[in-house]
Amino acid sequence: MEVRLRKPASVLSLGFLLLLFLSVVPNSTARFVVEKNSLTVTSPEDIKGNHDSAIGNFGIPQYGGSMAGAVVYPKENRKGCKEFSEVGISFQSKPGALPTFVLVDRGDCFFALKVWNAQKAGASAVLVADDIEEALITMDTPEEDVSSAKYIENITIPSALVTKSFGEKLKKAINGGDMVNVNLDWREAVPHPDDRVEFELWTNSNDECGVKCDMLMEFVKDFRGPAQILEKGGYTQFTPHYITWYCPQAFTLSRQCKSQCINHGRYCAPDPEQDFSSGYDGKDVVLENLRQLCVFKVANESKKPWVWWNYVTDFQIRCPMKEKKYNKECADTVIKSLGLDAKKIENCMGDPNADADNPVLKEEQDAQVGKGSRGDVTILPTLVVNNRQYRGLVLVLILLDRFEFFFFCLMKNINAGKLEKGAVLKAICAGFEETTEPAVCLSGDVETNECLDNNGGCWLDKTANITACKDTFRGRVCECPLVDGVQFKGDGYSHCEVSGSGRCKINNGGCWHESQNGHTFSACVDRDDGKCQCPPGFRGDGVKSCEDIDECKDKKACQCPECSCKDTWGSYDCTCSGDLLYIRDHDTCISKRATEVRSAWTGVWVILICLALAGAVGYAVYKYRLRSYMDSEIRAIMAQYMPLDSQTEVPNHVHEDHA
Repeated sequence: MEVRLRKPASVLSLGFLLLLFLSVVPNSTARFVVEKNSLTVTSPEDIKGNHDSAIGNFGIPQYGGSMAGAVVYPKENRKGCKEFSEVGISFQSKPGALPTFVLVDRGDCFFALKVWNAQKAGASAVLVADDIEEALITMDTPEEDVSSAKYIENITIPSALVTKSFGEKLKKAINGGDMVNVNLDWREAVPHPDDRVEFELWTNSNDECGVKCDMLMEFVKDFRGPAQILEKGGYTQFTPHYITWYCPQAFTLSRQCKSQCINHGRYCAPDPEQDFSSGYDGKDVVLENLRQLCVFKVANESKKPWVWWNYVTDFQIRCPMKEKKYNKECADTVIKSLGLDAKKIENCMGDPNADADNPVLKEEQDAQVGKGSRGDVTILPTLVVNNRQYRGLVLVLILLDRFEFFFFCLMKNINAGKLEKGAVLKAICAGFEETTEPAVCLSGDVETNECLDNNGGCWLDKTANITACKDTFRGRVCECPLVDGVQFKGDGYSHCEVSGSGRCKINNGGCWHESQNGHTFSACVDRDDGKCQCPPGFRGDGVKSCEDIDECKDKKACQCPECSCKDTWGSYDCTCSGDLLYIRDHDTCISKRATEVRSAWTGVWVILICLALAGAVGYAVYKYRLRSYMDSEIRAIMAQYMPLDSQTEVPNHVHEDHA
């Protein structure tokens, strides 16, 4: 691994630089362990056998698996420093043929660029032949720049470095016309000493380091579900770790050390914004890292170590630096929502101002030192499986990157391969003996329902049995729900409230409501602004409470001199003295006798009107019958003299005179 030193400020002496370097890696000299995988040549016969190769520190190794392929050595662009399409070369395998492994020479450009160019040309894997005889080294990524950032995170094929002598044998066989077939084997890349896999994640709570922090947080969210399933089933033992540095003794009283360190310079972290004069300080990061360590310890003591994944995920969502919520108060709300013992966590953290070692952070600094097959941890994030460092991501330590007067080195994130859930799960599962893997390793799905345990720490309306907890493949998500067409809004963790039309039909829209003596009142008003308003006769915020207004107090109602007021829940009763009657609409009293007299005259008028109507009807009937009679008589007389056509002749009733 290459470690580049940038030119420091001129005021710094060479001795001080050395002192700074020693302060980064406590108690020992930094040691990087090369991780190897097996490479087996299956043909031709003269080079057949097993050989070592060093796994590249980018791309995604196929942990727990193997891959067979045919090796080709291009006639042009043999160092792979330019695109193979420029010289008309393609490594795309034909249907039914073995995958193509491209052999390129070391030199002239970055390892990662060689692999990227081969991948674009269709290669399934890349072997890089060393140009000098030396022990195998790990192929690293270049220092971050605009050009490399475009391809580093997109490398998905495996790569390996082989020795110069073995590379020459491969080239000779290929140039001689032999078919060179090899098998890359990662099945033993991760040791499996027992039936439980131990893995560690070296991480950081700082969320202001750009794309790399976003990548790390995305991985934590994605991997939380599988990690908790494995831990709950007893298949794994997970431990989180956090890197800290210490300030050189000579500078513990400097402004820089005081702002970046706790416990008098013993435990430090870089300034999140790389600006000592504004924003959050490095010591804020150290304190949150310490809190997350103590969350794990307290959760582990309660036999629920997997709760750490929930805390870290929720803290990043609810308490980001960008929103100025990265503080103890916000952390306490997350701790409370997960049902953790806040007092135990506080006791675990100790006094950050004490001029003494912090047991938790001291243990972390000791753990940074490499042990056995694992090298020193100096990069973030780092995943260790069964004490073997996971490849597929790398963040390089750059010393003396940015000095403000005098201060120790900063940790700066550099190009990283993808820390991807599927690949990491495969690496962990490779730590089990064959046929002993848990079901989660044998299927692509992870079935879990975190909402069943304490509602996943999300908001819950027990009255209406409505929750913000949603179970997904990635683990639970706290998101305010949509119920019967009504949308709830809020943070999903501690608060959700209904909004929009129809809101009152769901738990009264989250507004106050109460029943007494058969009467029910609600402060919910079905309108778009979602506000709660106490009904007439009450006052308050409409959400938590509405208090009955005493209308009788200070004569706010029932104001007439003869009135007597009695307050009731949500209203009032008003009565008048003597024989007076209260008229509510006019807030006045009138005499009952006057009311009775008025009622009597009303009866008289009703009778008179009825008599008048009866007379009018009788007169109309009389006139009608009289006219009908007169008409019949007139018709009879006229018929005697000129019979009508429609009428038979009327007999002659005239009497003759007799002499």
